[in-house]
Parts: sequence; structure tokens; C-alpha cells
Amino acid sequence: MDDARRLQHSAGPAGRDLLSPDFQRFFVGLHDRFAPRVVLARRARGDAIEEALHGGRAPGALAASEARGDWQAPPLPEALTRPGIEISGPVSITSMAINALNPGPEGVRAVGYLDDDEDSAGHRLEDTLQAARNRCAALDGRLEHFDAVKDKHYELAAGTLPFFVHRERGWHLDEPEVTIDGEPVSASLLGTALTLFHAGRRHAALGQSIHFYLPKLESAEEAALHRDVFDHCMVELPYLSEVPLRAIALVESLPAVWCMEEILHALGPYAGGLNAARWDLKASLLEFAMNDPAMVWPDRFDVDIKTTPFLSEIFRRLVAFCGKHGAVPIGGMATALPSRDDEVNRQAAAAIAADKKWEAEQGFVRGWVAHIHHMATAAAPFERRWSQGFDPKQLPVDPARHPIRIERPAGMLSEDGTRRNLRTLLEYLHGWLGGRGAVAIDSLEGRPGKRPALMEDLATARISAAQTAQRLVHEARCEDTGRVHDARLVRKLADAELHDVLRLRTGASADARRRYEEAQGIALAWVRRMADFDFRSLGSFSREELRAQAQSPAL
Repeated sequence: MDDARRLQHSAGPAGRDLLSPDFQRFFVGLHDRFAPRVVLARRARGDAIEEALHGGRAPGALAASEARGDWQAPPLPEALTRPGIEISGPVSITSMAINALNPGPEGVRAVGYLDDDEDSAGHRLEDTLQAARNRCAALDGRLEHFDAVKDKHYELAAGTLPFFVHRERGWHLDEPEVTIDGEPVSASLLGTALTLFHAGRRHAALGQSIHFYLPKLESAEEAALHRDVFDHCMVELPYLSEVPLRAIALVESLPAVWCMEEILHALGPYAGGLNAARWDLKASLLEFAMNDPAMVWPDRFDVDIKTTPFLSEIFRRLVAFCGKHGAVPIGGMATALPSRDDEVNRQAAAAIAADKKWEAEQGFVRGWVAHIHHMATAAAPFERRWSQGFDPKQLPVDPARHPIRIERPAGMLSEDGTRRNLRTLLEYLHGWLGGRGAVAIDSLEGRPGKRPALMEDLATARISAAQTAQRLVHEARCEDTGRVHDARLVRKLADAELHDVLRLRTGASADARRRYEEAQGIALAWVRRMADFDFRSLGSFSREELRAQAQSPAL
């Protein structure tokens, strides 16, 4: 059967510019070679969490291997050595992509752009295709957008754009709207193929290096799978043959914590660095400990990387591995958002400055921000730390000084924390149903006091669902009210949050109000799945499947 008949997609004529016959031939070959390994990787993940939950064997140190040796990563492209800040956001939303690439209010551009088609994106084929279009248009210097509702025109400002670091969806997800031989394709393979086939051609023509963030890795074998995919693409797409390609692995799962060095080694000629991805790491820790009554966490808002010793040590260890092997360490996300209120902006700036100062002091060369408003504030600590230029030889080089100890964080386990988790889920899922993967949320909205809203994405929603489920599993007692977490309490809190949101949204349309009601049902179903040790991502389900879940009471 020819490729055009084997590959089917739902994009219709609108997808012809990207899903061309040449692309389909390339992608079918990629799929045929690597899809079986994706299946094996997923099976290994399932085995690992099953052993942790039911076999009492949590992930731990690996046996010694050549990855522990005195090897060096390949030389870093100049772009990846620049100190400063990277702006992150969904590249499929054109206005947000343009804003991210342009200077912020202080006249400063980010040095890098995490152009995301993962946790801040919508997890639909239309999002992935628009992401590919926007990447190409930006590299061509012609990205623009008109918002008819706001009567506002967006265009790229003059000057040099930030370098791009592409992030596709992880190995755990399929793209059900593209099938080969009737089976959904790997979302990671599809996104990588689209980026290298289309944007890769632009990078090559501009003489630029190509960079990827690799999310949700759980083993060196998964990193090796990425390496082999890159090898294949380099051969099949000749214009990439002389282009430096580097990948930065996100350390955002408990298994990855134990094999950072092995992951970096497995990337081989594409090894670029490691990223301290905080939010999904917290969610992964909660999931792997879901069955352990001694590891019921306090409120997630109290668990700060800077002040939680075992988490700080994990990321110091990450920096030391980068120093040992000549790679680049990238810090995490600061999510505080700007406001029309000057006091709130001062709070946000202070929080971001403290966060990035800590990262720079550990040796990170850059971190992430979610909004252009505070880019200069966020960049300053890295620029001061590396004022003479980034040199991995100046990093710590002894990971053994930072041993891994997985502990219960200090803090209060409160009913109010559960309430805020449910509020986050409600607001986030309302946005998700509207096609958004990143949503500005103040989980204390309507209460006294001033504070910045936070940019929440799929990772922080995952934490909220996992923490609520963990409390439900162990019938955890609330330290502030004395009440026990059971289905009745969680449902009561969810009802109260829905009522409060609708009270605050008195001018909302009937459609928006209906989406909030659907969001509540989906949130409770998500919590129930996690309490039953079903940790499938929200992105594993279509919007239609999620809406169907909302019709059946989960709690």
C-alpha cells in the first residue's frame, strides 16, 4: 500500500501545506522504523510504576556503566551558551508567539524562545500544525496576526530574534487525528518530523543550530530513542547533514532523577544539557508515592525548590553532571504574571528575582519565564553570574556531593490547599476545553489581599490532580479543619469552588458557564483516575472523551 493510503489525517485541505506527499513519505518511513520502540518504551514505563506501587520497588540507582566515565558532550553551539532568560509559551497561538519573540515592556528580548507544543499547548492536531506554520513564518521573518476581537495587529519587531528551542509532546502520547494503517501515530514522532522537515530547512538556510527540549523522559533508553530518531532524520533530510543539533533533556520524572548522567550519555552527538523541570517532577514524585502513607505531601504551594532540601539537592546534582560532562544546565519556570496593579507587579518582580538569583547561584546559565513583562528582571541574575561568558568548566563537577534522598517535604496539609488544587483544576480545564494549554489562574481570587496570578499549564494541573488524589487515597486529615479527605469532602469543595467561580463570572456567557460545569466533572474524574492509580495524561483523551467523563459522577 502506498504512503498516501496508509497515512490518514483529519486536517483536510488545510493541512496540505505541511502534510505534503513528500512529508508523508518521510514520516511513514520514520514511523515504520521507530513506532515499535515507542511501544516498548511505554511498556517499560508501565512496569516501573507498577513495581513502585504494588511491588514496593521504587526507582533507584542504576548499575555502573560507561555513562559514569570521563566523557565529554560535543561542543555546545554558541546560542546555547548565552546567559539570560528563555521565554516559554504555546507557539500555536500566534499572538503569544509574536509577543514572546518581541522585546518586553523594558525593551529587552529574551535570549531564547521555548516554542512549546507540549504542556502549554492544546494537544490537538490543529495545534501541532499551527505550531509548525508559526515556527516557519517566524524563521522567515513574516509571522503576523490580526485579532479582530481586540482590533489589534501583531507583527515581529525589527532586530535579532531569540534562538529557538523546540518542545514536542512526549513519548507517552499519541496523535489520534493522524493514523498509519489505522493506528494512531506517536505525537512525539509527528512533532519532531514536522519540525525537522519544515523549520529545520529554515534553520539550515540561516546557518543556525537546531535545539530541542525533550520532555517526560524516564530512562536512558528513551533518550537513545531520540538519538536514533535524530540520526534517521539527518540521513533522510540531506539539508540537515551539516547542521548542529542539540537536545536538552527535561529532568521531570522520578526515574530520570536517578539516571540523569545516563540520559545525557545516551543522547550521544546530540547531548546539549539538562533542564530542572520542577512541576512535572513534583507530579511524578506524587504518582510514584501514591500508595505510600508516609509520603502524603503538604500543600503544593508550600513546596518550593529553593527551600525544600531534597529537591534543591536534585538540581545541584543536575548542575554537577553538566559540569562534569561539558553540558548546559537550564533552570525552571517563574510563572508570576503582570497586573495593572503596581503593588502586584512589585510582588511578582521580587518573586521572580529571588527565584532566578537562586538558580544562577547554583550554576544554571538560563531559566524560564512565562511572560515578557519581567524578562529583564529574570535575566539579570544569570547575566551577572556569567558576565564573562558561560563556561561549563566553572561548574561543580562532583555529583556525589549531592546524593539523592526522596523525602516528604515540610509544610501544612490543609483543606485550603485541596480547595486551591480544585480551583486550579476548574480554571485550567475550562481553558483546556476552549483550546488553551496555559491559563492565568489566581487560585485565591475573590479573597482579601493582592497577589499575582500564575501561568498554570498541564504540569501544574497534573500536580493538583495528583495531590488531591493522594489525600483521597490515604484519607488524609486536614491540619486546618480536622476534616478527613473522602469523596464527600472533595466533592463538597469542588461544588463550592464552582459556585464561587460562577459568582465571580456574572457576565460570563452561557457557553462559558457550561464549560465550567463540564470542567468540574472532568476534574473529579481526573482525581478519581489517579486515586485508582491510572496516571494517563489529560492529553491522552480527546475533548469529546473528557466531556463524556464529565457526565458520570466520579466522586
